[in-house]
This record gives sequence, structure tokens and C-alpha cells, in this order.
Amino acid sequence: MNKELIESLSILEREKGISKDVLFDAIENSLLTACKNHFGKADTENIKVEIDRETGDFKVFVEKTVVETAEEVTDPMMFITLEDAVKIAKKAKVGDLIKVEVKSKEFGRIATQNAKNVILQKIREEERNVIYNQFHAKEKDIVTGVVQHYFQKNLSINLGKADAILNESEMVKGEHFRPSDRIKVYVLEVKSTSKGPRILVSRTHPDFVKRLFEEEVGEIKDGTVEIMSIAREPGSRTKMAVYSHNPSVDPVGACVGVNGVRVNAIVDELGGEKIDIINWDENPGNLIQNALSPAQTVAVFADPDEKSAKVVVPDDQLSLAIGKEGQNARLAAKLTGYKIDIKSETQAVDAVGFRYSDYLDDEEEYYEGEEYYDENGEYIEPVEETNEEPEE
Repeated sequence: MNKELIESLSILEREKGISKDVLFDAIENSLLTACKNHFGKADTENIKVEIDRETGDFKVFVEKTVVETAEEVTDPMMFITLEDAVKIAKKAKVGDLIKVEVKSKEFGRIATQNAKNVILQKIREEERNVIYNQFHAKEKDIVTGVVQHYFQKNLSINLGKADAILNESEMVKGEHFRPSDRIKVYVLEVKSTSKGPRILVSRTHPDFVKRLFEEEVGEIKDGTVEIMSIAREPGSRTKMAVYSHNPSVDPVGACVGVNGVRVNAIVDELGGEKIDIINWDENPGNLIQNALSPAQTVAVFADPDEKSAKVVVPDDQLSLAIGKEGQNARLAAKLTGYKIDIKSETQAVDAVGFRYSDYLDDEEEYYEGEEYYDENGEYIEPVEETNEEPEE
């Protein structure tokens, strides 16, 4: 019987991830509860249980104080006569504490059932704790699950030992799944409840794309390439700025992969969502210029203090820079953290506050903040327009 107990505990530990020590503690508590119920002494502290963790042998006993005569035994659960004590321990004397073993077979059916319930309850609690800890460690990460069914427009996804909830608000518009489909999801939050962990997942979170790239691109996983910023409109388009800590590694090329194999794998996972990958730049003007890709820019006037920028683009690039329904400009603003005002060259000439007439049309000059600098960082005085005739 004890051998079977040890084997059963080993199986529970292996399959449920519940420590044997925790299970032994549960058995001890159940035997203690059964003993107290048997004797009707729920508040008695002198009832003890000992279990050998190696063999499974256990004993239930009561610690009793040895007294001289039967008249002094005011409570049979607390005291024992010297005459009875020496039958258990030959060297017992008055005032000693001796252990009197209680046979668990004597416990009644109700006490035994209560003991069983204590063990089962503890197993359920520990199983919930193990699952909670397992998935709590995966919070803000990606897991793969199997679609089960829709309920109230939400989706139930089986993650193995637990089910997750993909709320309608966290689904990409237009995505539809069937039962048994395997999908990847981003773990938003794991809550501990009386019924087990409640796991909320998402497929719309910007970090979902970030984690997909971390899984797919070895250079991101090992820290060579870092994702500095990401902006996303789920199901439509994502912009991502990357930076390489190794000058010999092209961050954009690493993310795209040979013949686009890496980025295409992620696009497929996202159901065809477009992904723009750009180079991160500490210079806000350069970063904004990159962020507006694929549109070309003529000039970028960035104000780091105000977190705003004025951008001039060729007349034929205005619609491309703004994008369909303003998407390209909107994502560029989210990616850079700047409020971006875009105008064509024709519009910028007469636009109030643009100072485009001050801009020197030279490829070696750029604008940073509210000052002009050349490629060597030397300050350039703005050129003021004048109608005066040049001196001969």
C-alpha cells in the first residue's frame, strides 16, 4: 500500500508538477483532520502526524501527560495514568509526555471522507498554483494554442494545461479561425481566480509583432539588433524602427532576411499585414524622414522641445507620404513620438510657420531643431530673400 502511495505521488509530481513534499503535507493535514474529527477535538494541539517521505509509512499519535492516578485523568485526550504509560514506554514517569499511537483504521467513514476531501482540495489548489505560475512567467510573451470555440464573439484557446480568452477587442478585424486551428497569441495578463488562472491574450498588441520578430530573427534574440520603436494598426500595417549594436550588421537586412524569408514568415502569421522596417536614428529629423518611407522628403524641420516636426515633400510624393486615409503619416507619428505636419513643396512656400523659403536646397545641408547645420555640424546663417540688385 505504501509503495503504491509513493508511486501515485510520483505520478502526480510528474504530470501535474506538484511537489511530493506539498502532497505529503496535504496527507499529514488530512490525517490530522480525520483524527480530530474522530475524537471530536478540533482545537486539540497535541495530535501529531508523522510520515516517512521515503517509505510512505505514517503514524498518528497523541501526546499525553503522565499522571499518577486515574482520578487525575480529567481528559483522556490530554492525560494518561502511569500504569498505562509504562506499557507504552517502560521508563515513563509522572510528568512525562509520551506518544500514544492512534490507528487510522479506527477512524469512522465521515472522518475518512473528510480526510480524502482535504487531500483532493489541496491537489486542486496546487494544480491551479502550478498552472498560474507557469503562465504568469509567460506574461508579455507569445504562446501557441489550439482554437476551441467562439463564445459571445470571444474565442476560447487551449494552451495545453489551461484555456485562454481572446476577446473580440483583441482580435484582428477580418481574421477568422476554425476549431482545431493552431494560432500564436500574445499573453496580455494572467489572473489568479478560485477556478484557476484566467489568461487574457491578444493578436492586436504591437508587442505581438515585436515578439514574432524576436522568435524569427536570431540577431534580435541575441541582442545584436534591437527593436527601438514599433507602431501598428492591426491587420493593415506596422512600422518598426531597428538599430544594430554591431556596425557590420545591417539591422533592416537582418529583419528582412534573404529574399525576404524572415519578414514574409511574420507577414503570413499576421494574415498579410504590411510591415515597414526602417533604421533607427538618434537625429529626430533623420528618424522622421525614415519613418515616412516609402515617401521621399525634401526637408524635415524638427523641434525636439515641442516634439513636433514640419516636413516638406515633393509635390508628387504628398499623397504617398500621408498614405491612404492618413495611415502612413499617422504610423510615422506614433513610431517617432512627434506630431508631424506634412506639406508639398508648393504648399510649403506660402505656409505660415514653415520657413521653407529659408531652406537651402543643398544635399549636404540639413535642419535640426531650429538651427541650420552643414554636414560637418557648422552653423549656417539662414539666407534672407531680397529684391536688391547685386553690386557689379
